[in-house]
Amino acid sequence: MLQEILALPVEDKIFYAVLVFSWTVYIWEAYLACRQREIYRSTTHVPTELGKIMDSETFEKSRLYQLDKSNFGFWSGLYSEAEGTLILLLGGIPFLWKVSGILTARFGFGPEYEISQSLVFLMLATLFSALTGLPWSLYNTFVIEEKHGFNQQTLGFFLKDALKKFAVTQCILLPVTSLLLYIIKIGGDYFFIYAWLFTLIVSLILVTIYADYIAPLFDKFTPLPDGELKSEIESMAKSICFPLTKVYVVEGSKRSSHSNAYFYGFFKNKRIVLFDTLLEDYSPLNKPGEKEPGTGEENEAAGNESKSKPKNKKQGCSNPEVLAVLGHELGHWKLGHTVKNIVISQMNSFLCFFLFAVLIGRRELFMAFGFHDTQPTLIGLMIIFQFIFSPYNELLSFCLTVLSRRFEFQADAFARSMGRSSELYSALIKLNKDNLGFPVADWLFSMWHYSHPPLLERLRALTGPKQD
Repeated sequence: MLQEILALPVEDKIFYAVLVFSWTVYIWEAYLACRQREIYRSTTHVPTELGKIMDSETFEKSRLYQLDKSNFGFWSGLYSEAEGTLILLLGGIPFLWKVSGILTARFGFGPEYEISQSLVFLMLATLFSALTGLPWSLYNTFVIEEKHGFNQQTLGFFLKDALKKFAVTQCILLPVTSLLLYIIKIGGDYFFIYAWLFTLIVSLILVTIYADYIAPLFDKFTPLPDGELKSEIESMAKSICFPLTKVYVVEGSKRSSHSNAYFYGFFKNKRIVLFDTLLEDYSPLNKPGEKEPGTGEENEAAGNESKSKPKNKKQGCSNPEVLAVLGHELGHWKLGHTVKNIVISQMNSFLCFFLFAVLIGRRELFMAFGFHDTQPTLIGLMIIFQFIFSPYNELLSFCLTVLSRRFEFQADAFARSMGRSSELYSALIKLNKDNLGFPVADWLFSMWHYSHPPLLERLRALTGPKQD
Protein backbone atom coordinates (compact mmCIF):
# COMPACT_ATOMS: atom_id res chain seq x y z
CA MET A 1 0.00 0.00 0.00
CA LEU A 2 2.78 2.41 0.95
CA GLN A 3 4.65 1.59 -2.25
CA GLU A 4 1.53 2.31 -4.30
CA ILE A 5 1.14 5.68 -2.61
CA LEU A 6 4.79 6.55 -3.19
CA ALA A 7 4.42 5.56 -6.85
CA LEU A 8 1.61 8.07 -7.41
CA PRO A 9 2.36 11.23 -9.43
CA VAL A 10 3.19 14.31 -7.36
CA GLU A 11 -0.11 15.98 -8.24
CA ASP A 12 -2.08 12.97 -6.97
CA LYS A 13 -0.10 12.96 -3.72
CA ILE A 14 -0.91 16.62 -3.22
CA PHE A 15 -4.61 16.08 -3.93
CA TYR A 16 -5.01 13.16 -1.53
CA ALA A 17 -2.90 14.88 1.13
CA VAL A 18 -5.29 17.83 1.00
CA LEU A 19 -8.31 15.55 1.38
CA VAL A 20 -6.75 13.55 4.20
CA PHE A 21 -5.75 16.66 6.13
CA SER A 22 -9.18 18.24 5.64
CA TRP A 23 -10.94 15.20 7.05
CA THR A 24 -8.38 14.89 9.84
CA VAL A 25 -9.18 18.43 10.93
CA TYR A 26 -12.91 17.72 10.68
CA ILE A 27 -12.61 14.56 12.79
CA TRP A 28 -10.56 16.45 15.38
CA GLU A 29 -13.14 19.22 15.52
CA ALA A 30 -15.97 16.68 15.73
CA TYR A 31 -14.18 14.93 18.59
CA LEU A 32 -13.80 18.19 20.50
CA ALA A 33 -17.45 19.09 19.87
CA CYS A 34 -18.50 15.62 21.05
CA ARG A 35 -16.63 16.16 24.33
CA GLN A 36 -18.39 19.48 24.83
CA ARG A 37 -21.81 18.05 23.92
CA GLU A 38 -21.35 15.44 26.62
CA ILE A 39 -20.82 18.30 29.08
CA TYR A 40 -24.10 19.85 27.91
CA ARG A 41 -25.93 16.55 28.28
CA SER A 42 -24.52 15.45 31.63
CA THR A 43 -24.30 18.75 33.54
CA THR A 44 -27.98 19.17 34.34
CA HIS A 45 -27.65 20.88 37.73
CA VAL A 46 -25.93 24.11 38.68
CA PRO A 47 -22.47 23.29 40.07
CA THR A 48 -21.93 24.45 43.64
CA GLU A 49 -19.38 27.09 42.67
CA LEU A 50 -21.90 28.64 40.26
CA GLY A 51 -24.79 28.72 42.71
CA LYS A 52 -24.30 32.39 43.61
CA ILE A 53 -24.10 33.67 40.05
CA MET A 54 -26.62 31.59 38.10
CA ASP A 55 -30.09 30.30 38.94
CA SER A 56 -31.23 26.83 37.88
CA GLU A 57 -33.74 28.15 35.31
CA THR A 58 -31.13 30.21 33.45
CA PHE A 59 -28.64 27.36 33.71
CA GLU A 60 -31.09 24.94 32.09
CA LYS A 61 -32.00 27.43 29.33
CA SER A 62 -28.33 27.99 28.49
CA ARG A 63 -27.64 24.25 28.57
CA LEU A 64 -30.42 23.49 26.09
CA TYR A 65 -29.48 26.42 23.85
CA GLN A 66 -25.84 25.41 23.64
CA LEU A 67 -26.80 21.76 23.12
CA ASP A 68 -29.02 22.71 20.18
CA LYS A 69 -26.23 24.86 18.73
CA SER A 70 -23.73 22.04 19.11
CA ASN A 71 -26.00 19.52 17.40
CA PHE A 72 -26.62 21.98 14.59
CA GLY A 73 -22.88 22.59 14.28
CA PHE A 74 -22.26 18.86 13.91
CA TRP A 75 -24.66 18.41 11.01
CA SER A 76 -23.79 21.67 9.25
CA GLY A 77 -20.08 20.87 9.63
CA LEU A 78 -20.56 17.38 8.23
CA TYR A 79 -22.46 18.77 5.26
CA SER A 80 -19.82 21.41 4.62
CA GLU A 81 -17.01 18.86 4.71
CA ALA A 82 -18.89 16.43 2.46
CA GLU A 83 -19.75 19.21 0.01
CA GLY A 84 -16.13 20.36 -0.17
CA THR A 85 -14.90 16.81 -0.72
CA LEU A 86 -17.41 16.16 -3.51
CA ILE A 87 -16.47 19.43 -5.21
CA LEU A 88 -12.82 18.34 -5.27
CA LEU A 89 -13.50 14.72 -6.28
CA LEU A 90 -15.93 15.66 -9.05
CA GLY A 91 -13.77 18.47 -10.42
CA GLY A 92 -16.13 21.25 -9.42
CA ILE A 93 -13.46 23.95 -9.45
CA PRO A 94 -12.19 23.37 -13.03
CA PHE A 95 -15.80 22.88 -14.16
CA LEU A 96 -16.81 26.26 -12.76
CA TRP A 97 -13.74 27.82 -14.38
CA LYS A 98 -14.83 26.44 -17.76
CA VAL A 99 -18.36 27.74 -17.25
CA SER A 100 -16.89 31.15 -16.44
CA GLY A 101 -14.87 31.02 -19.66
CA ILE A 102 -17.98 30.18 -21.68
CA LEU A 103 -19.89 33.10 -20.15
CA THR A 104 -17.10 35.63 -20.73
CA ALA A 105 -16.64 34.34 -24.30
CA ARG A 106 -20.27 35.22 -25.03
CA PHE A 107 -19.40 38.83 -24.34
CA GLY A 108 -16.39 38.73 -26.64
CA PHE A 109 -13.72 38.09 -23.98
CA GLY A 110 -11.38 35.26 -24.89
CA PRO A 111 -9.00 33.24 -22.68
CA GLU A 112 -6.52 36.11 -22.71
CA TYR A 113 -8.93 38.09 -20.52
CA GLU A 114 -8.08 36.08 -17.45
CA ILE A 115 -9.09 38.73 -14.93
CA SER A 116 -12.58 39.02 -16.43
CA GLN A 117 -13.00 35.26 -16.32
CA SER A 118 -11.70 35.24 -12.74
CA LEU A 119 -14.32 37.76 -11.66
CA VAL A 120 -17.13 35.71 -13.22
CA PHE A 121 -15.73 32.61 -11.52
CA LEU A 122 -15.62 34.41 -8.17
CA MET A 123 -19.16 35.70 -8.51
CA LEU A 124 -20.50 32.23 -9.41
CA ALA A 125 -18.55 30.60 -6.57
CA THR A 126 -19.85 33.06 -3.96
CA LEU A 127 -23.38 32.68 -5.35
CA PHE A 128 -23.13 28.90 -5.06
CA SER A 129 -21.82 29.22 -1.50
CA ALA A 130 -24.62 31.62 -0.56
CA LEU A 131 -27.33 29.35 -1.99
CA THR A 132 -26.05 26.14 -0.40
CA GLY A 133 -25.56 27.91 2.93
CA LEU A 134 -28.99 29.57 2.91
CA PRO A 135 -31.00 26.58 4.27
CA TRP A 136 -28.57 26.22 7.17
CA SER A 137 -28.72 29.91 7.93
CA LEU A 138 -32.53 29.86 7.81
CA TYR A 139 -32.66 26.91 10.18
CA ASN A 140 -30.22 28.51 12.59
CA THR A 141 -32.15 31.79 12.64
CA PHE A 142 -35.78 30.65 12.52
CA VAL A 143 -35.52 27.39 14.43
CA ILE A 144 -32.66 27.53 16.92
CA GLU A 145 -32.45 31.28 17.59
CA GLU A 146 -36.25 31.59 17.46
CA LYS A 147 -36.75 28.66 19.83
CA HIS A 148 -34.49 30.19 22.45
CA GLY A 149 -35.86 33.72 22.20
CA PHE A 150 -33.08 35.51 20.31
CA ASN A 151 -34.39 35.99 16.78
CA GLN A 152 -36.12 39.30 16.10
CA GLN A 153 -36.35 39.00 12.30
CA THR A 154 -39.14 38.02 9.96
CA LEU A 155 -38.49 35.91 6.88
CA GLY A 156 -38.90 38.92 4.60
CA PHE A 157 -36.37 40.96 6.53
CA PHE A 158 -33.94 38.04 6.58
CA LEU A 159 -34.11 37.43 2.82
CA LYS A 160 -33.82 41.12 1.95
CA ASP A 161 -30.87 41.39 4.29
CA ALA A 162 -29.19 38.36 2.67
CA LEU A 163 -29.60 39.86 -0.80
CA LYS A 164 -28.22 43.17 0.39
CA LYS A 165 -25.20 41.47 1.98
CA PHE A 166 -24.50 39.55 -1.22
CA ALA A 167 -24.72 42.71 -3.35
CA VAL A 168 -22.46 44.73 -1.02
CA THR A 169 -19.97 41.87 -0.86
CA GLN A 170 -19.76 41.71 -4.65
CA CYS A 171 -19.33 45.49 -4.90
CA ILE A 172 -16.28 45.25 -2.65
CA LEU A 173 -14.89 41.82 -3.55
CA LEU A 174 -14.86 42.08 -7.34
CA PRO A 175 -13.01 45.41 -7.73
CA VAL A 176 -10.50 44.51 -5.00
CA THR A 177 -9.85 41.09 -6.54
CA SER A 178 -9.43 42.52 -10.04
CA LEU A 179 -6.85 45.04 -8.79
CA LEU A 180 -5.02 42.36 -6.79
CA LEU A 181 -4.81 40.06 -9.81
CA TYR A 182 -3.59 42.94 -11.96
CA ILE A 183 -0.87 43.81 -9.43
CA ILE A 184 0.26 40.18 -9.34
CA LYS A 185 0.35 40.10 -13.15
CA ILE A 186 2.46 43.24 -13.60
CA GLY A 187 4.43 43.16 -10.34
CA GLY A 188 7.42 41.22 -11.63
CA ASP A 189 9.68 39.28 -9.27
CA TYR A 190 8.62 41.33 -6.25
CA PHE A 191 4.89 41.25 -6.88
CA PHE A 192 4.30 39.73 -3.44
CA ILE A 193 5.46 42.97 -1.79
CA TYR A 194 3.10 45.09 -3.89
CA ALA A 195 0.23 42.62 -3.36
CA TRP A 196 0.78 42.69 0.39
CA LEU A 197 0.89 46.50 0.46
CA PHE A 198 -2.30 46.63 -1.59
CA THR A 199 -4.18 44.28 0.77
CA LEU A 200 -2.87 46.27 3.75
CA ILE A 201 -4.21 49.52 2.30
CA VAL A 202 -7.55 47.92 1.43
CA SER A 203 -7.95 46.44 4.92
CA LEU A 204 -7.18 49.80 6.56
CA ILE A 205 -9.66 51.58 4.29
CA LEU A 206 -12.39 49.02 4.99
CA VAL A 207 -11.85 49.22 8.74
CA THR A 208 -12.03 53.02 8.52
CA ILE A 209 -15.19 53.25 6.42
CA TYR A 210 -17.04 50.14 7.63
CA ALA A 211 -19.02 51.64 10.51
CA ASP A 212 -19.67 54.95 8.71
CA TYR A 213 -20.66 53.73 5.25
CA ILE A 214 -21.11 49.96 5.15
CA ALA A 215 -22.70 48.98 8.47
CA PRO A 216 -25.41 51.70 8.20
CA LEU A 217 -26.65 49.95 5.04
CA PHE A 218 -27.85 47.16 7.33
CA ASP A 219 -28.44 48.73 10.74
CA LYS A 220 -29.49 52.10 12.06
CA PHE A 221 -26.79 54.05 13.94
CA THR A 222 -27.84 56.97 16.13
CA PRO A 223 -25.70 59.18 18.39
CA LEU A 224 -26.01 58.31 22.07
CA PRO A 225 -28.30 60.99 23.57
CA ASP A 226 -26.79 63.56 25.91
CA GLY A 227 -27.03 62.48 29.50
CA GLU A 228 -25.23 60.85 32.37
CA LEU A 229 -24.04 57.80 30.44
CA LYS A 230 -22.59 59.82 27.56
CA SER A 231 -20.86 62.21 29.95
CA GLU A 232 -19.37 59.32 31.93
CA ILE A 233 -18.13 57.62 28.74
CA GLU A 234 -16.48 60.83 27.54
CA SER A 235 -14.93 61.37 30.96
CA MET A 236 -13.57 57.84 31.12
CA ALA A 237 -12.13 58.11 27.60
CA LYS A 238 -10.48 61.42 28.48
CA SER A 239 -8.93 59.94 31.63
CA ILE A 240 -6.84 57.51 29.55
CA CYS A 241 -6.32 59.88 26.60
CA PHE A 242 -8.57 57.85 24.28
CA PRO A 243 -9.31 60.18 21.32
CA LEU A 244 -13.08 59.66 21.35
CA THR A 245 -15.04 61.68 18.80
CA LYS A 246 -18.49 60.06 18.75
CA VAL A 247 -20.59 57.48 20.61
CA TYR A 248 -23.24 55.59 18.63
CA VAL A 249 -26.05 53.22 19.49
CA VAL A 250 -26.74 50.57 16.86
CA GLU A 251 -30.22 49.13 16.49
CA GLY A 252 -29.22 45.51 17.03
CA SER A 253 -32.58 44.61 18.54
CA LYS A 254 -34.22 44.38 15.12
CA ARG A 255 -32.10 41.30 14.40
CA SER A 256 -31.33 39.60 17.67
CA SER A 257 -31.39 40.08 21.42
CA HIS A 258 -27.66 39.28 21.63
CA SER A 259 -25.60 42.28 22.74
CA ASN A 260 -22.17 43.72 22.01
CA ALA A 261 -19.96 46.82 22.06
CA TYR A 262 -16.89 47.84 20.10
CA PHE A 263 -14.76 50.79 19.03
CA TYR A 264 -13.21 51.60 15.67
CA GLY A 265 -11.20 54.22 13.85
CA PHE A 266 -7.56 55.20 13.54
CA PHE A 267 -5.35 57.86 15.09
CA LYS A 268 -7.35 60.78 16.53
CA ASN A 269 -10.74 59.69 15.20
CA LYS A 270 -12.09 56.95 17.48
CA ARG A 271 -15.77 56.06 17.80
CA ILE A 272 -17.55 53.77 20.26
CA VAL A 273 -20.57 51.70 19.18
CA LEU A 274 -23.01 50.23 21.71
CA PHE A 275 -25.73 47.75 20.80
CA ASP A 276 -29.10 48.95 22.09
CA THR A 277 -29.55 45.48 23.61
CA LEU A 278 -26.53 46.16 25.83
CA LEU A 279 -28.20 49.17 27.46
CA GLU A 280 -30.72 48.23 30.12
CA ASP A 281 -32.47 51.60 29.94
CA TYR A 282 -32.33 51.85 26.15
CA SER A 283 -33.23 48.45 24.72
CA PRO A 284 -36.69 48.27 23.12
CA LEU A 285 -36.82 44.63 24.22
CA ASN A 286 -37.23 45.80 27.81
CA LYS A 287 -40.34 47.82 26.96
CA PRO A 288 -43.37 45.55 26.41
CA GLY A 289 -45.56 46.68 23.55
CA GLU A 290 -43.19 49.41 22.44
CA LYS A 291 -42.02 49.28 18.89
CA GLU A 292 -38.35 49.48 18.16
CA PRO A 293 -36.70 52.67 16.90
CA GLY A 294 -37.49 53.37 13.29
CA THR A 295 -41.01 51.89 13.35
CA GLY A 296 -44.16 53.68 12.29
CA GLU A 297 -44.45 54.60 8.64
CA GLU A 298 -40.92 53.38 7.93
CA ASN A 299 -41.68 49.86 9.17
CA GLU A 300 -45.13 49.79 7.63
CA ALA A 301 -43.55 50.54 4.28
CA ALA A 302 -41.10 47.72 4.87
CA GLY A 303 -43.90 45.33 5.61
CA ASN A 304 -43.31 45.15 9.36
CA GLU A 305 -40.04 43.41 8.69
CA SER A 306 -38.81 43.43 12.29
CA LYS A 307 -40.65 41.96 15.23
CA SER A 308 -41.80 44.23 18.01
CA LYS A 309 -42.59 41.45 20.47
CA PRO A 310 -40.07 41.56 23.31
CA LYS A 311 -38.14 38.36 23.89
CA ASN A 312 -35.71 38.30 26.82
CA LYS A 313 -37.14 41.11 28.98
CA LYS A 314 -35.07 43.34 31.24
CA GLN A 315 -31.82 42.42 29.62
CA GLY A 316 -28.69 44.47 29.25
CA CYS A 317 -26.55 46.31 31.77
CA SER A 318 -26.96 49.32 34.02
CA ASN A 319 -24.94 52.44 33.25
CA PRO A 320 -22.10 51.60 35.70
CA GLU A 321 -21.90 48.11 34.19
CA VAL A 322 -21.81 49.51 30.65
CA LEU A 323 -18.93 51.74 31.72
CA ALA A 324 -17.12 48.69 33.12
CA VAL A 325 -17.60 46.83 29.82
CA LEU A 326 -16.23 49.85 27.96
CA GLY A 327 -13.35 49.98 30.44
CA HIS A 328 -12.51 46.46 29.29
CA GLU A 329 -12.75 47.43 25.63
CA LEU A 330 -10.65 50.55 26.15
CA GLY A 331 -8.14 48.35 27.92
CA HIS A 332 -7.55 46.56 24.64
CA TRP A 333 -6.65 49.92 23.10
CA LYS A 334 -4.56 51.22 25.98
CA LEU A 335 -2.56 47.98 26.23
CA GLY A 336 -1.89 47.94 22.49
CA HIS A 337 -3.85 44.77 21.75
CA THR A 338 -5.44 46.26 18.63
CA VAL A 339 -2.09 47.31 17.20
CA LYS A 340 -0.52 43.96 18.11
CA ASN A 341 -3.31 42.08 16.32
CA ILE A 342 -2.87 44.25 13.23
CA VAL A 343 0.89 43.68 13.24
CA ILE A 344 0.47 39.90 13.62
CA SER A 345 -2.13 39.86 10.86
CA GLN A 346 0.07 41.80 8.46
CA MET A 347 3.17 39.75 9.24
CA ASN A 348 1.16 36.64 8.48
CA SER A 349 -0.22 38.20 5.30
CA PHE A 350 3.27 39.11 4.10
CA LEU A 351 4.56 35.60 4.83
CA CYS A 352 1.66 34.04 2.94
CA PHE A 353 2.19 36.24 -0.11
CA PHE A 354 5.91 35.45 -0.06
CA LEU A 355 5.23 31.70 0.06
CA PHE A 356 2.60 32.15 -2.64
CA ALA A 357 5.28 33.74 -4.85
CA VAL A 358 7.51 30.71 -4.22
CA LEU A 359 4.80 28.16 -5.00
CA ILE A 360 2.77 29.79 -7.79
CA GLY A 361 5.08 28.46 -10.50
CA ARG A 362 4.64 24.83 -9.45
CA ARG A 363 2.56 23.30 -12.23
CA GLU A 364 1.80 20.17 -10.21
CA LEU A 365 -0.27 22.23 -7.75
CA PHE A 366 -2.65 23.22 -10.53
CA MET A 367 -2.68 19.71 -11.99
CA ALA A 368 -3.63 18.32 -8.58
CA PHE A 369 -6.90 20.25 -8.77
CA GLY A 370 -7.70 19.53 -12.42
CA PHE A 371 -5.97 22.41 -14.20
CA HIS A 372 -3.71 20.67 -16.72
CA ASP A 373 -3.60 23.26 -19.50
CA THR A 374 -3.87 26.57 -17.67
CA GLN A 375 -2.66 28.17 -14.44
CA PRO A 376 -5.03 31.02 -13.53
CA THR A 377 -3.73 33.33 -10.83
CA LEU A 378 -7.03 33.35 -8.93
CA ILE A 379 -7.07 29.55 -8.86
CA GLY A 380 -3.48 29.62 -7.62
CA LEU A 381 -4.50 31.94 -4.78
CA MET A 382 -7.36 29.62 -3.89
CA ILE A 383 -5.27 26.44 -4.00
CA ILE A 384 -2.34 27.79 -2.02
CA PHE A 385 -4.14 29.95 0.55
CA GLN A 386 -7.10 27.64 1.13
CA PHE A 387 -5.63 24.15 0.74
CA ILE A 388 -1.83 24.14 0.85
CA PHE A 389 -1.67 26.49 3.83
CA SER A 390 -4.35 24.57 5.77
CA PRO A 391 -1.96 23.00 8.33
CA TYR A 392 -0.28 26.34 8.94
CA ASN A 393 -3.65 28.09 9.26
CA GLU A 394 -4.84 25.58 11.86
CA LEU A 395 -1.73 26.10 13.97
CA LEU A 396 -1.93 29.88 13.63
CA SER A 397 -5.60 29.87 14.62
CA PHE A 398 -4.81 27.96 17.81
CA CYS A 399 -1.95 30.32 18.70
CA LEU A 400 -4.17 33.36 18.14
CA THR A 401 -6.87 31.84 20.34
CA VAL A 402 -4.35 31.41 23.16
CA LEU A 403 -3.13 35.00 22.66
CA SER A 404 -6.69 36.32 22.61
CA ARG A 405 -7.45 34.73 25.98
CA ARG A 406 -4.37 36.39 27.43
CA PHE A 407 -5.48 39.75 26.03
CA GLU A 408 -8.95 39.30 27.56
CA PHE A 409 -7.50 38.73 31.03
CA GLN A 410 -5.31 41.81 30.61
CA ALA A 411 -8.27 43.95 29.51
CA ASP A 412 -10.28 42.75 32.52
CA ALA A 413 -7.34 43.67 34.76
CA PHE A 414 -7.25 47.12 33.15
CA ALA A 415 -10.95 47.70 33.93
CA ARG A 416 -10.21 46.53 37.47
CA SER A 417 -7.38 49.05 37.77
CA MET A 418 -9.91 51.76 36.88
CA GLY A 419 -11.94 50.78 39.95
CA ARG A 420 -14.66 48.99 37.98
CA SER A 421 -14.05 45.43 39.15
CA SER A 422 -17.43 44.88 40.86
CA GLU A 423 -19.36 46.44 37.96
CA LEU A 424 -17.53 44.30 35.40
CA TYR A 425 -18.13 41.25 37.58
CA SER A 426 -21.89 41.80 37.55
CA ALA A 427 -21.87 42.82 33.87
CA LEU A 428 -20.17 39.58 32.84
CA ILE A 429 -22.81 37.59 34.73
CA LYS A 430 -25.63 39.57 33.11
CA LEU A 431 -24.17 39.26 29.61
CA ASN A 432 -23.66 35.54 30.10
CA LYS A 433 -27.30 35.25 31.15
CA ASP A 434 -28.62 37.43 28.33
CA ASN A 435 -26.68 35.46 25.71
CA LEU A 436 -27.37 32.09 27.39
CA GLY A 437 -23.70 31.28 27.67
CA PHE A 438 -23.02 27.95 29.34
CA PRO A 439 -20.40 28.41 32.07
CA VAL A 440 -19.13 24.80 32.14
CA ALA A 441 -16.67 23.73 29.45
CA ASP A 442 -14.57 20.72 28.59
CA TRP A 443 -10.94 21.73 29.13
CA LEU A 444 -9.74 20.56 25.71
CA PHE A 445 -12.63 22.15 23.82
CA SER A 446 -12.11 25.38 25.75
CA MET A 447 -8.35 25.41 25.11
CA TRP A 448 -8.81 24.93 21.37
CA HIS A 449 -11.82 27.15 20.72
CA TYR A 450 -12.43 29.76 23.40
CA SER A 451 -10.94 33.09 22.35
CA HIS A 452 -12.44 34.49 25.58
CA PRO A 453 -11.73 32.80 28.94
CA PRO A 454 -14.63 30.86 30.50
CA LEU A 455 -16.84 32.95 32.78
CA LEU A 456 -15.64 31.41 36.05
CA GLU A 457 -11.99 32.04 35.20
CA ARG A 458 -12.69 35.69 34.46
CA LEU A 459 -14.69 36.16 37.65
CA ARG A 460 -11.96 34.53 39.73
CA ALA A 461 -9.34 36.81 38.17
CA LEU A 462 -11.46 39.88 38.95
CA THR A 463 -11.79 38.96 42.63
CA GLY A 464 -8.36 37.43 43.16
CA PRO A 465 -5.13 39.21 44.08
CA LYS A 466 -3.97 41.82 41.60
CA GLN A 467 -1.26 40.74 39.19
CA ASP A 468 1.75 42.96 38.54
